[in-house]
Amino acid sequence: MSKQKFKILLAEDDPNLGVLLVDLLETEGFNVVLAKDGALALIAFKNHQFNLCLLDVMLPKTDGFAVAKSIRMEDKKVPVIFITAKSLKEDKLIGYGLGADDYITKPFDEEELLWKIKAVIRRMSDSNGTDKTKIITLGKYQFDCTNQSLHINGKTKRITERECDILNYLSDHRNVVLKREEILKDLWGENDYFLGRSLDVFITKIRKYLKEDPNLSIENVFGVGFIFNVPSK
Repeated sequence: MSKQKFKILLAEDDPNLGVLLVDLLETEGFNVVLAKDGALALIAFKNHQFNLCLLDVMLPKTDGFAVAKSIRMEDKKVPVIFITAKSLKEDKLIGYGLGADDYITKPFDEEELLWKIKAVIRRMSDSNGTDKTKIITLGKYQFDCTNQSLHINGKTKRITERECDILNYLSDHRNVVLKREEILKDLWGENDYFLGRSLDVFITKIRKYLKEDPNLSIENVFGVGFIFNVPSK
């Protein structure tokens, strides 16, 4: 995807920072829509097709976390990067729990922000190049990558794109011990404490989705990572 076609929603209530970021991003060739509060951000999201959302957490009217939650209800795929003046672990965990792709803390260097955006673009390109048309048998389950769903006994469970990516990764490396840092680097592009905590949340959710087949398990390997135990056919 070329940057000329890459459209960014920027939700930032600081007028000076907002203008600076718009100028920076447009100079890099991105198409930017600036929203000065959370309510306007949601209106903009409904009226435009965005490729990425940059959301300040401390927005007036509707905060960035609430905006991200609403966005995720409409679009589970669009990348979200949070901008915040806080560096609290709790805030970062909330953000990653909402499906954030990254997090940047004020004050930040312009090059750092551009690096994070470009890293998201690279991950999107890699993801688009991955074969997700296959239907995978996992024990009693049928895992449909294209439609992001799990099927068992006539029931269908829709999962998020990130959950789909993780389950697909585990499936491709089934019955093999996976190092935590390798999973993070392959799926997120970096090994980070908060991303690690986010991975744990997603693994817990996936375990619940697979609980109807007791022969499937995602086992913690202490000090190393995980192993996805799938019985041989």
